[in-house]
Amino acid sequence: MGKAIILSAPSGAGKTTIVKALIKRIPSLEFSVSATTRSMRPGEVHGRDYFFLTEEEFRQKISNGNFVEYEEVYKGLFYGTLKEEVERIWAKGNHVIFDVDVKGGVNLKRKIGNAALLFYIMPPSVEALEQRLRARATDDEETIRFRIARAREELDYASQFDVRIINDILDNAIENTYNKVMQFISE
Repeated sequence: MGKAIILSAPSGAGKTTIVKALIKRIPSLEFSVSATTRSMRPGEVHGRDYFFLTEEEFRQKISNGNFVEYEEVYKGLFYGTLKEEVERIWAKGNHVIFDVDVKGGVNLKRKIGNAALLFYIMPPSVEALEQRLRARATDDEETIRFRIARAREELDYASQFDVRIINDILDNAIENTYNKVMQFISE
């Protein structure tokens, strides 16, 4: 069995950017595609960005025990990690890397145990996070307020993570995360 690298963060903290950088630098890392009930955004591809499921399909997979972990983020909006996706990556002899929300990260670590290293990617401040969310211009005002409120709650989870990385300078955050991952997968 391979290992699992789990990166979690509030939305806008930079976890996806760091995940992409790690995948480029570490050939044995393979991204775990999550399942979701949210609508596909322009440019997204089913099976590459997410497995886009209807709420009914998602609930059926829950009933069948097909998820390592899942969460209903809010009414009818689900995200989860399919067991078959993780097993597929490990069967190839690779290590799986996850880009998940904070609760999902904690749940994955609980399920996978010592074969997983759980990272919390932290913004330098909530104010900096809000500036990043506004600068990327992908969300409306209501969504930004929701994401900021959620980030304030998620910061309370930081003590449950194996490694905390403050993403104030992106290159430093990538290098620090890379070094910790390399140490973990070579153990």
